[in-house]
Amino acid sequence: MSHVYSDENGTYLVKLARQTVDGYVTKKIKPEVPDDVPKALTAKSGVFVTLNSVTGEHVELRGCIGRPYPTQPLVEATIDSAVDASTNDPRFPPVTQRELDNILVELSILTPPKKINWSKPKELMDSVKIGRDGLIASRGMWRGLLLPQVPVEWGWDTKQFLEHTCNKAGLPLDAWKDTKTEFMSFQAEIFGEETPKGGILRDPVHARC
Repeated sequence: MSHVYSDENGTYLVKLARQTVDGYVTKKIKPEVPDDVPKALTAKSGVFVTLNSVTGEHVELRGCIGRPYPTQPLVEATIDSAVDASTNDPRFPPVTQRELDNILVELSILTPPKKINWSKPKELMDSVKIGRDGLIASRGMWRGLLLPQVPVEWGWDTKQFLEHTCNKAGLPLDAWKDTKTEFMSFQAEIFGEETPKGGILRDPVHARC
């Protein structure tokens, strides 16, 4: 995947997400959109903000929420997702002020999801590339998303990736074999802090949501 966003763009957004998390956790204040936003970050885009908690060499997920579809300007979606990741992830209690110095902030900028057309399980498997694609599985009201970095971090093959995406959607692990289950794929550019409140890297390696 070619890069759409520069390292400077990624640094800007991660710093904005960090500012948002710190400000909302400590004062319940959500920042306004800054006046100096680079033009590239005003276009509508999906984005996810991931928070990881660091204890010594141990890193674990602390919150991850985003907007899968390009319905908001990227800068606005980043602010809203950072608030939600720190306070509204139903898997975790809200982040507390004493945790902030041990939190890593990571951001994934998504391409628009595209439907995968398939009629046989092998066709679906052949359409998915580990390390390139994120997936959304849906059936009726059930829906689940996994970012492209997740199967890489966990060492999954394509079958496991499909199974875990179905599981994230609340569906049986083998629901990916049934054409009633719809899949969409997307790609992401990923930026994140190397250490809590530290330097920002493209494609950092941390725990994933």
